[in-house]
Amino acid sequence: MPEHISATIEIAATPEHVWAVLADLPSYPQWHPMFLRVSGQLAPGSRLTITTTHPGSGHTMTAKVTVRTADPGTELRWVSKLLGLTISERSFRLSPADGGTLLVQAGTYRGLNVGRISAKTIVRVQGAFEAINQAVKRRAESLEQAPG
Repeated sequence: MPEHISATIEIAATPEHVWAVLADLPSYPQWHPMFLRVSGQLAPGSRLTITTTHPGSGHTMTAKVTVRTADPGTELRWVSKLLGLTISERSFRLSPADGGTLLVQAGTYRGLNVGRISAKTIVRVQGAFEAINQAVKRRAESLEQAPG
């Protein structure tokens, strides 16, 4: 049975400004709480290389993900395999809301190891999603207010 985790946030910035934050891969180290580096192209079928810190151990790890959807202002979605046993799908869906944007970040995990995901791990991933959403919000709202 797949495990699904999501976090939602309202952002006082247009979907275009929120997308600009998500699409600016080289700037991730400046604002993202976990991703130390992201490289690649945001196009369906392209591969991204993400260097991140493990939320439990703090160790650095690198993941290669395949972009499934890169629809500017609407959705970014990628998929990866963890240890060849678990398939992870992450999405960032943007929709207009009250002059700003509703961002829904979701992760779906399925495969052999999913049944072994502990409640502690789920809480940790949920907290990471919320921290990422807050960071996207801060960055997008600062873009929205920037002159020019």
